[in-house]
Amino acid sequence: MTDKNWKTKTIIIGTVIGAIAGAASAFLLVKRAESENSQPKLSPGEGIQVGLGVLGLMRLISGIGSD
Repeated sequence: MTDKNWKTKTIIIGTVIGAIAGAASAFLLVKRAESENSQPKLSPGEGIQVGLGVLGLMRLISGIGSD
């Protein structure tokens, strides 16, 4: 039973952290667009950069604690 508890807690904490990070990123994107008096734009190249950055971060997180 305790195995299930730590797994559930880990998933919930990860979900909350991901949601907060996503909201903060969107907030920064909107603020930048407001300062430039334009709508937020994300070019295909920027989208690829963001995607690769997220994959790199996930790889880094999955390697924590392993030798």
